[in-house]
Amino acid sequence: MTEPLFRRWTATVQRAPAAVAVVDASSGETWTRAALDAAAAEWAAVFTRMVGDSQVAGRRVAMSLPNSAEWFHVFLGLQSIGAVPAPIDPTEPLEAQLAAALSVGASWIWREGRLAPVSSAGAPRAASPSRGGECLIKMTSGSSGRPRGFAVTHAQMEADGRQVCASMGIGPDDANLAVIPLGYSYGLGNLVVPLMLQGSRVICLSSILPQAVASDARRLRPTVFPAVPPILKALVASDVPRPSFATVRLVISAGSPLAPEVARAFEAKFGVRVHGFYGTSETGGIAFDGPGEATLEGRSVGTPMAGVRIAFGPGGRFRVSSPAVMGGGHFRPADRARLNGRGELVLLGRTDRVVKIGGRRVDLAEIEDALRSVPGVRDAFAQEVGGAEASLAAAVATDRGAALVRRLLRARLASWKIPARIVALAGFPQTARGKTDTRKLRQTLSAPRTVTSISTLSSDRHMSAQR
Repeated sequence: MTEPLFRRWTATVQRAPAAVAVVDASSGETWTRAALDAAAAEWAAVFTRMVGDSQVAGRRVAMSLPNSAEWFHVFLGLQSIGAVPAPIDPTEPLEAQLAAALSVGASWIWREGRLAPVSSAGAPRAASPSRGGECLIKMTSGSSGRPRGFAVTHAQMEADGRQVCASMGIGPDDANLAVIPLGYSYGLGNLVVPLMLQGSRVICLSSILPQAVASDARRLRPTVFPAVPPILKALVASDVPRPSFATVRLVISAGSPLAPEVARAFEAKFGVRVHGFYGTSETGGIAFDGPGEATLEGRSVGTPMAGVRIAFGPGGRFRVSSPAVMGGGHFRPADRARLNGRGELVLLGRTDRVVKIGGRRVDLAEIEDALRSVPGVRDAFAQEVGGAEASLAAAVATDRGAALVRRLLRARLASWKIPARIVALAGFPQTARGKTDTRKLRQTLSAPRTVTSISTLSSDRHMSAQR
């Protein structure tokens, strides 16, 4: 049986107790592996006294904390006593945090330096101890619906971390710049687990604003920068000087597709290439663009990672298999994809999105693919709107007008498949995880046209108000 992940951390501490593990830019504190381990043990002792020894092992505990040394104190402390951490988004309103904690069966929540029971009545929930092997609870982004959590085992988390390090060449001497939240699947696989397995240190930033990111990078000298498209785009648009990332050898972009023009602009400005990365919460990492050329050209998300196998079925559906995949080691993501001639994974849109419009079946992914093929369209999103007499609506990320996009689309789709409403956006809204915020796009497409903001949207003026 695979050892719990915390035992790997204990071995990492023993190999080099004086090595730096975490740097907290906000507080200015530096924690060695031994100091971090001691702080985690102290926190665990306090927690155990508060809740009682018999109630700890196997219990799920929500933790609402920003990136910081304290995040590691709580996470490692819970791991050390056999509790199951459930990291949740600290930027959400308190009500949403409590709802998320309840949804995953957490008995307590740690936030703002305090432990509180998770129950509307104010008392601990009568949750049964978790099944053996649970390492932590991952929360999905909720960009396409209500956030949900699911348990991941120690073996799966360790496998994901090892696959990430092997595919990306991340070693014990590397320093990861933690701009992405530690509790997200991306942060866990690229920041937390590499630290626990091999001691790759983590630099917690003072802020995600471009000037702060650059200042912390110049001062603390990271070598690896896992990022999301909004952060990279903001850095490109800023007046941050070129030497800011002089020590960085690897920049990673995940969460949503990175526009190739942003990838090229980042390399030109800072002298370091961006490498695309694709995965899901359920599978961990799936594909990585090692050379970085596919990201520069926008042609794919890279090749399958070390230890990952992909099998394709009809309609672009595919199955991911690896030791990191939840459940039985196999999972079918909601995306469709194909392999190109270079063996790279090319995403084709989401699956299971067939709707009926006027009695005819329409695949929304087909509509989005056709829109993305229009010159000048960077991204597309389609949905059904209306009630009994439903119609198609689409949002496109482009600098072109919606009327021109419609005209060019006529050469790519049958007339009955062309959306009745097209809204042009300078860029799609994104969640904190760097993914397209489909909830906001749905709201935009469903809203009356009179409330559309002309500062961000350009609606199709060809369409009459009655349509």
